[in-house]
Amino acid sequence: MKKRLMLYLEIHQMSEKGFSVSHIAKQLKISRTTVYKYLEMSSDEAFEWVNSLSSRKKKLDSYKDWLVAWLQEYPHLSAAQMQDWLLERFPNFLVGESTMRMYVNQLREEYQIEKTRKAREYEAVVEQPMGKQMQVDWGETRQKTNNKKEVKLYCICFVLSHSRYKYVEWKNRPFTTRDTIRAHENAFQYYGGMPEEIVYDQDHLITVSENAGDILLTGEFQAYQKQRKFRIYLCRKADPESKGKIENVVKYVKYNFADSRIFSTIENWNERCLKWLKRTGNYKVHNGTKKRPAEVFLLEKQHLKPVSYLLSNESSNESSLTRNVNKDNTIIYKSNRYSVPLGTYRPKGLNTVAIEIYDDQNNHKQLIIKRNHSGEVLAKHRLEIGKGKLIKNRNHGRDRSKGIQAYKETVIRQFKNTELATTFINKMMDSYPRYKRDQLDILQKATIEYGEFIDEALRKCIDEHLLSANDFSDVSKYLSKIKDELQPLNKSNVHRDKPQNIEVEKRSIRTYTEILGGVMS
Repeated sequence: MKKRLMLYLEIHQMSEKGFSVSHIAKQLKISRTTVYKYLEMSSDEAFEWVNSLSSRKKKLDSYKDWLVAWLQEYPHLSAAQMQDWLLERFPNFLVGESTMRMYVNQLREEYQIEKTRKAREYEAVVEQPMGKQMQVDWGETRQKTNNKKEVKLYCICFVLSHSRYKYVEWKNRPFTTRDTIRAHENAFQYYGGMPEEIVYDQDHLITVSENAGDILLTGEFQAYQKQRKFRIYLCRKADPESKGKIENVVKYVKYNFADSRIFSTIENWNERCLKWLKRTGNYKVHNGTKKRPAEVFLLEKQHLKPVSYLLSNESSNESSLTRNVNKDNTIIYKSNRYSVPLGTYRPKGLNTVAIEIYDDQNNHKQLIIKRNHSGEVLAKHRLEIGKGKLIKNRNHGRDRSKGIQAYKETVIRQFKNTELATTFINKMMDSYPRYKRDQLDILQKATIEYGEFIDEALRKCIDEHLLSANDFSDVSKYLSKIKDELQPLNKSNVHRDKPQNIEVEKRSIRTYTEILGGVMS
């Protein structure tokens, strides 16, 4: 409001001094139309107009609480990143980038939240023909988890030099050469083809050394490069012009996608990153090309060299692959979920399985999941070429062929003390004879959601004669909720049953962020 009134006064003062409209517009960096509009207003009209603007409802007002909470928690956030967070939470959210920037700037001014700026490096843009070049680099971030711990994550980023179309993969451990090769294969499948040349930094995962242009690759990567037949270009040290595009992509991934985002599991993190690429990373207009990477990629894709689905050496080494079984009794392979029998996941046990790929008689790729490399086969699936799908065998849900007894045994296996679990479940089923399966459903769900606390919950339910699955679920949820609250009390040897004079802790702004729904978790 004050800025607009000051602008009104400046325009009229310069006009009274004899400056032309063009000179005023150039001096104040505004359009001539704006100058004419202000000159035609009287002082009363200008004051009334500015007041009407301040009382007018804005499109982003309904999201104001979210934006203020995020700004107060993370002052360095850009308007573009907050726009992506709103898009992730509200898929139908639609507002222009300039509108978003203006609204966020107004909030910063209103709440006196200064933006902490980060240094930005220079990017020299060298245009490449379609399908000629891809650049690759690695990055690291530190992310907060839901329980406020910190984890270190590692990413490998790919970008096609012409279209700026990106692909990213993450791991919760450093990449190996085998991981790097597999990430290349996934990138080629994501792009639907392969470029002629790939640009790298002098990274130890792919090179041993470079002597005056003679590149010495690691044995594993050299075999891969010969089989795929792409050219390699290694950047010299301190040569950002050669790989400026990928360096900016790594920064973009770190500061737009990863910055201040809450981490849960590496599978979930990769899924969310792929959605971010589709929603923002490859959709927003690129500052250099002034085009959307996704639209340019539709043309560049036609110039990429076709690649077979799976390399022969990749097939021969698949038997060494392992995956973790998730709580919902699935494993993730190439961004798809494949089911394993109900009860394979063990809350306190080893949840690693081996996977193999082979061709059936019809030359269709099959995924085999085993307990271990030489153990029993848990599941067989036809390999899915798409991404983000759930491939589930019908017999991996409830064991309907064997009925309630088999289901009961499956649930009992989730507990350490199977004898105590059998006693509890028998009493529960006797108490609810008409709702046996429903009770087992609730019990099974609780063992998945609160696996760390189910054995303690079981003992409490037996001691307190609580014989309902809902009671068990409530006790498990309660134990999970108070874990962090009880820990400092236990350290002080404070008995929970005795009243204590405890000083109430002041809430941090993060508490209010979580009440509003929190950051993207």
